[in-house]
Amino acid sequence: MSRKILIAGGGIGGLAAAMACSQAGWPVQLLERAGAFTEVGAGIQMGPNVVRVLYGWGLGQELSRVAAFPAVLRVRDAASGAELGRLRLGERARALYGAPYATIHRADLHQVLLKALRPRTDVQLLLDQWVENLVQEPDAVRVQTLGGLELQGDALVGADGLWSHVRQLVLGDAPPRVTGHLAYRAMVPQRDVPERLRSQDVTVWLGPGLHVVQYPVRRGEWLNVVGIVEGRINGNEEEWDHATHAEDLRAAMAHTCAPLKDLVGAIDLWRLWALCDRAPMRGAHEQVRGRVALLGDAAHPMRPYMAQGAGMAIEDAACLQQVLAGPERPLEQRLQLYAQQRWQRNARVQARSIRNGEIFHASGLVRWGRDLSMRLLGERLLDVPWLYRGPTA
Repeated sequence: MSRKILIAGGGIGGLAAAMACSQAGWPVQLLERAGAFTEVGAGIQMGPNVVRVLYGWGLGQELSRVAAFPAVLRVRDAASGAELGRLRLGERARALYGAPYATIHRADLHQVLLKALRPRTDVQLLLDQWVENLVQEPDAVRVQTLGGLELQGDALVGADGLWSHVRQLVLGDAPPRVTGHLAYRAMVPQRDVPERLRSQDVTVWLGPGLHVVQYPVRRGEWLNVVGIVEGRINGNEEEWDHATHAEDLRAAMAHTCAPLKDLVGAIDLWRLWALCDRAPMRGAHEQVRGRVALLGDAAHPMRPYMAQGAGMAIEDAACLQQVLAGPERPLEQRLQLYAQQRWQRNARVQARSIRNGEIFHASGLVRWGRDLSMRLLGERLLDVPWLYRGPTA
């Protein structure tokens, strides 16, 4: 019997969905609106829950060629520089959760997935194709693209990101909300910064109204730095990438410790994103409607304060693979099972990410309590077993 899954979006979530469907034995047509497969952004962190999925897809060797695998996550006070707590990663993560903690450039992860998909004869990658409209029928979904292409599949997976058009076609809800947080992102070769500023660890600097995260990518040869401050941009939030001047971030860091100011000062080229999200999911109906399933940011965009945005998209894809490869049943029932298995975990991560942002940027008594708790509890506070063990935890 002929069967096929359509996927809208060729980012990390869309490629992960294509890999999942193909692994489950379902041919795929993936529609990407751009004229080439590219990935913008900077680094991402991947907990053991995410790396384990990639290993299951046979991507471990390729991942080892492009990722870094930090041994420690440190939390430091942005004002004094003092260490507040640390979490051992590396072998501890492997022993507890079955996979390491990894840090990687978004473009490198995107290329790993794309390279794995290209030889697959059951995966068709179509560029310059924007999903303009869709119609659900009793036994199929018909899609029309802006260029006039008409396609039909058993289901459509909307993996078209934060500003998902597929979501608007099936849910018709409000646009994402602006969080009031700005992310300054930069990547620089480690050799181009002073030796004392280089690092192979994940370091999180916490200060009132701001925080900075740094970690290695590209086998540890590059350093990824993200500074998040409270404020708004003058421009369109839908524009993913805004060029910016380093002086803005340096001014925000005026009252931080010398090592942090030196790190920010050593980097000249920054990119700016206005962070947007949605409220935590309220039910399976926000992830599946009939034969249309949403995945990743199209379903549950989240703040980056648990480093799980890409991770939840990859977990979504792994769950989709399981239901598509599972016992024979009507496809709508399989997609409902996917939504039922995913929405609560996604909502939990969304809510925890919002809460973490408040804790990271705290001042006054909340900041004092945070720092004391971290010093007393350390690893017990920083570890997240329910997350790193995966969806069954």
